[in-house]
Amino acid sequence: MNIDYSKVGLKTGLEVHQQLDTETKLFCSCQPKLFKEEPEIAFLRRLRPTQSELGQIDPAAFFEFQKGVKILYEANRETSCLVEMDEEPPHDLNQEAVEISLTAALMMNAKPLDEIHVMRKTVIDGSNTTGFQRTCVIALDGELDIEGKKVPIQHVSLEEDAARKMGEKDSIIRYRIDRLGIPLIEVTTAPVIYSPQEAEETALAIGRTLRATQRVKRGLGTIRQDLNISIRDGALTEIKGVQQLELVSKVVEYEVQRQLGLLKIKDELKKRGVTEESIKDEFMGVTPTFKQTECRVIQKALSQNQQVLAVKLPKFAGLLKMELAPGMRLGMEIADIAHFWGRVGGIFHTDELPAYRVTAKETDDLKKLLKAEPQDAVVFVADSVENATDALKAVTQRAREAVRGVPEETRAANPDGTSRYMRPRPGAARMYPETDVPPIQLGEEYVKKLRACLPELPEQKMRRLTEEYGLNLKLVRQILDSEYIDLFEKLAQETKVSPTVIAVALTETMKALRRDGVEVERVSDEQLRELFRLVDAGETAKEAIPEVITWLSKHEGTTAKEAVETLGLTMIAQEELEKMIDSLMRENRSLIEERKEGAFGSLMGMVMKKTRGRVKAEWVSETLKKRLKEFV
Repeated sequence: MNIDYSKVGLKTGLEVHQQLDTETKLFCSCQPKLFKEEPEIAFLRRLRPTQSELGQIDPAAFFEFQKGVKILYEANRETSCLVEMDEEPPHDLNQEAVEISLTAALMMNAKPLDEIHVMRKTVIDGSNTTGFQRTCVIALDGELDIEGKKVPIQHVSLEEDAARKMGEKDSIIRYRIDRLGIPLIEVTTAPVIYSPQEAEETALAIGRTLRATQRVKRGLGTIRQDLNISIRDGALTEIKGVQQLELVSKVVEYEVQRQLGLLKIKDELKKRGVTEESIKDEFMGVTPTFKQTECRVIQKALSQNQQVLAVKLPKFAGLLKMELAPGMRLGMEIADIAHFWGRVGGIFHTDELPAYRVTAKETDDLKKLLKAEPQDAVVFVADSVENATDALKAVTQRAREAVRGVPEETRAANPDGTSRYMRPRPGAARMYPETDVPPIQLGEEYVKKLRACLPELPEQKMRRLTEEYGLNLKLVRQILDSEYIDLFEKLAQETKVSPTVIAVALTETMKALRRDGVEVERVSDEQLRELFRLVDAGETAKEAIPEVITWLSKHEGTTAKEAVETLGLTMIAQEELEKMIDSLMRENRSLIEERKEGAFGSLMGMVMKKTRGRVKAEWVSETLKKRLKEFV
């Protein structure tokens, strides 16, 4: 879909969140890492919204409370303490985290505050035991030069990361609090990004700057991008949790398409004469219609003495199945909202029926009961009366919003770049002062000292890598944007392996392995360092690198040497190589007689296939050329 983004008035702002590589968490001395074992501690809580100092309740907080869920928290003693459990006040702010954040802020030309004050930001989705997240602004009014454009950095903040969600069942959500309290830097841009590609370039530039500090964590889940996106006549939508850089542009592209689709629906509803007042909260019990149904979802609900409730959406026929963007339809948006507000598994609507074993007769009988005309749509839910009623209230409310156009909301990013409804947008009552943590003053001398020894900026590092290691510009950019820039320099300095070989392995090879489903993040830096030392020592060939990494990703706690030996990738001796080449040449005598030295390429491929990374390609090339010349 070709869109003129300047014509539709696209505005995007970015919030980049990156975990910092510190010795301890932000407000205690626990280790900032995750655990995989069974939890040693578990406790159950229900969180409730509180009023601000002005007596206001944040709508997003109230929304989470309305779900009526309970939270089961899991912990171990190494990564969590009474601070994370909200049984003890927070300790002083981690000075190491302040220094890293301030360093990054200065690299983005931001102006440090004279004094840091910790605030509480209401969050009661269960991701924080306290019902709020602690955050503090470090610096303001910075900027980054991105492809010749100055992008304002509104603020650089330091905050605690949230607990990680492990799953949910019925009304209980499980969280592990090992991640809770890990220091997180937040970099927020002004909404001056006007295209999907520019959004991705900006996220890339911020990520490069943060990695240049050499004091941030890396790996999946350590960096997340949130985007604030709006178009002319649309609405401000926040999309949270974009973990992969290459998805940033796709998320913006799909959100613009979604909002344009909702505006088309608004125009169509206006043409049809639909008003907000015409959409009534008139819910009808239609259980008898489905007494003999073959739909398994409805059968299961009825077997549990639940009911089927339905509502008519006047003149909505055909609009619920309208595609807003790839994989996104109005009916799906309504289903997401019904799921959250009504705690139901999903909804049915007549735009998609007959289907799911709901017959044409059942659909016709349903429409007759609700006195629905051909241009009307009917939505129905099978659940408890309370849940079904709440779900249908959410349905009619979302239908009224469709009449108005695009609703403001917070959405969650999906792995394919689409998004789904998450919660209402937070209000101004969300933030208030933290009284348990004293302010920190940033003296002029301290800031001056930090400014004097800032790390290399990405542009400086790019030039140095090109000159020092002889890498081409494409490889330099790839290694800078990867998680392995620090490891690359260590390997290039401690081994004699070609820097180009190292860079290709850490970028293109890793990317290809990820595409093939290999969990390369499970392979540690130390394992990779050992692997390259083996290549350097001639104990295995560079061609064996992909196979060894794949094996290491599946065998936690093993060494690269064990991988090489198990896979049979130890180097072939020169004498054995010569015998193998002689044998292949005898077997392919007719090919050599026909092509003479032109048979080199075919024979080279045969040898490399047979040796499977157990010999250096240059050794094979040199030996084969010599033997072939003698043979001819």
